[in-house]
Amino acid sequence: MKLQAIIDHLNELSPFELQESWDNSGLIVGHPEREVERIVVSLDLDAGMIEEAEEGTLFVVHHPLIFGKLAELDFRRYPANLIERLIRKGQALVAMHTNFDQTHLNRYVFTRVLGLEPEREEPYLCEASVDWSLEELLERVREAFGLKVLRTVAPRKRIGSVALCTGAGASMIDRVEAECFLTGDIKYHDAMKAMSQGLMMVDIGHFESERFFAELLAEQLKTLPVSVIITPSKNPFTLL
Repeated sequence: MKLQAIIDHLNELSPFELQESWDNSGLIVGHPEREVERIVVSLDLDAGMIEEAEEGTLFVVHHPLIFGKLAELDFRRYPANLIERLIRKGQALVAMHTNFDQTHLNRYVFTRVLGLEPEREEPYLCEASVDWSLEELLERVREAFGLKVLRTVAPRKRIGSVALCTGAGASMIDRVEAECFLTGDIKYHDAMKAMSQGLMMVDIGHFESERFFAELLAEQLKTLPVSVIITPSKNPFTLL
């Protein structure tokens, strides 16, 4: 199957035009007219994945390997070191990032992982009413995202509504109408703002909240006449 045909299929699934202006979803490395032998889906790309995969492999990842201006290709440094390996092996790379967040990933995590049905939904944000104690909320979040320790802001004894944005969604604080906001990468000043506004927040991790990308996208690619392989990404952080 030609790479361009796969890109067209991905664009129908989740239009690339929906991505944010700062994003770089779409074709990152590859020739649209070359044949793709297999597809590997993963949250991120690393050197080990490139080495293990055969020639003619297309990687479809969530996070683009290139963000913004790429001024040089110094093959000693990231991301050029991975780009060189991809080119040498005749492999291709496509990213499905903020477009896929809006059309698929956030809702999937809210419904399939947390088990909630959205009552209010907009790009990057799902909200629903609940009736949970603090302990019930924290237990559900720990189980859903595999977190042993949770960072919280302004915890409440009871929670009547929950909002979710996978990845780093603290910039959406002002759009949240729920009592508790679940998102990742919560910074200090975001926490101060939430606390001042009486908004409970729980940091569900960037990797932990988006690690479902591969299994979700693989489901959507089953109809293609090429094999689709899920490769689990590695969390760059190690807890000691």
